[in-house]
Amino acid sequence: MAKIAYIKKTFRQATEDLIAKANEIIDSYAADGYDLTIRQLYYQFVARGILENRQRNYKRLVDTINNARLAGLVDWERIVDRTRTMRGNSHWDSPKDIISACASQFRLDTRLTQDTYIEVWIEKDALVGVLEGVCTELDVPYFSCRGYTSQSAVWRAANRVKSMAAGRVGRAVIIHLGDHDPSGIDMTRDIQTRLEIFGCSAHVDRIALNMDQVTEYSPPPNPAKITDSRYDAYVEEYGEESWELDALDPRSITELIHQTISQYTNNSRRQALIDDQWNNRRQLRGVATNWDQIIDQL
Repeated sequence: MAKIAYIKKTFRQATEDLIAKANEIIDSYAADGYDLTIRQLYYQFVARGILENRQRNYKRLVDTINNARLAGLVDWERIVDRTRTMRGNSHWDSPKDIISACASQFRLDTRLTQDTYIEVWIEKDALVGVLEGVCTELDVPYFSCRGYTSQSAVWRAANRVKSMAAGRVGRAVIIHLGDHDPSGIDMTRDIQTRLEIFGCSAHVDRIALNMDQVTEYSPPPNPAKITDSRYDAYVEEYGEESWELDALDPRSITELIHQTISQYTNNSRRQALIDDQWNNRRQLRGVATNWDQIIDQL
């Protein structure tokens, strides 16, 4: 827990109740290993009928959570901003330490013998954290498109996917997740079209957000953007409401990805590589444990 107070602040009872409910939601997801963005937290309030889906309510919640964190009432580590990260060099105290770390980080490609090469792409950078756990567990690379993917990124992806899929029995699959709105729907088509331009035959499988999930999970709707050039075609097919991927429960997104990847996975082949990986890690740990003796012999 990291509830640290930096200011003294008195809240009205209604605001205290809102903060208490926020902590209840945050703790529920933390118990399952999830951190939330402020927008994901907001949609949990909307889904529970606590707040109406209005911009002023979103701004009110943002202000409330910001003040509550400063007052030491909300855990600093449980509301995350995945779009801004610090980058720098790693450092070690000794060669023994880096070898020990490498033992944990050593990874074989445990999908190398699978028939189909897979990547998971998501529209929003803020939701990458939802992919991280399941994609790491299943050893599948994942990528944030950040809206319409840039030409450079698609070109690199096309060449990467062609290289990784070469020699496999099945073809490559890009699992795509995005908002259900005029542009979010079109982004899946755009990825497929531009991959093909660059000679990549990967199939783009849009698994969310689709109307079957809207029907099943009932995420809160937003008006489709009338200024979007794809608005008319979207309204003709889906109506005037749209839905954000952020509004879907992170656990539901994780389960959708898990189920989809499982369809392309031969578990016995993968387990054989996981066993090899474990043996290699064990050898590296042995080197780290006996580092002083190894140095004495050099």
